[in-house]
Amino acid sequence: RSRSQNEGNEDCERRRMECLDEMSNLEKQFNDLRDQLYRERLSQVNSKLSEVEAGRASEYLEPLAVLLENMQVRTKVAGIYRELCLDSVKNKYDCEIQAASQHWESEKLLLLDTVQSELEEKIRRLEEDRHSIDITSGNNQASRACTTYSSWICVDWTAIRKVCVSVCVSVCLILCVLTMFVCVYLPPQPQAVATLGPHRGKADSDTAVFPFRADRSRPILNC
Repeated sequence: RSRSQNEGNEDCERRRMECLDEMSNLEKQFNDLRDQLYRERLSQVNSKLSEVEAGRASEYLEPLAVLLENMQVRTKVAGIYRELCLDSVKNKYDCEIQAASQHWESEKLLLLDTVQSELEEKIRRLEEDRHSIDITSGNNQASRACTTYSSWICVDWTAIRKVCVSVCVSVCLILCVLTMFVCVYLPPQPQAVATLGPHRGKADSDTAVFPFRADRSRPILNC
């Protein structure tokens, strides 16, 4: 019995060792396969990377084509949007220019109308002033004429006649006094005449005694 037990133990030990050897072999094979798979995958990745870098990988070219198509579409849309924005800005600019031009024209016409109305008002006032001045000057001339005529009509001719008579009397008296002085204090001369007429004519010719003004008919005595 002990012998059979020993044999069983040996058999178990042997089988355990075989299992361990098989497990170690399997582990070694697994490691080898893993390393080989890693190297293969690494080589594949490197080759794909080189193809991608060279632009030959189908996995890269197909998405790239899709991206390029999307980019072209979006670029086209952006260009159309840009053109529309430019057209909108241009239309807005044209509208602003047109509005400014119309506003300027309206303001210019309004200013012209205002200036024209002011000038017409000034011209009308000047014409009214001139008309009133003409009427006033006519009235003044008429009033001056009437005043002159009235003053000429209203002259006190009686006083004027009195003044003229008094002046004539004074002249006659002065001539008489001078004649008496000549007759008394001076010797008689053959040409002397006792009448009043020659003395009056001498007085008319002798301006030193009785000077007369050329523009007036009354004598002025030198005092």
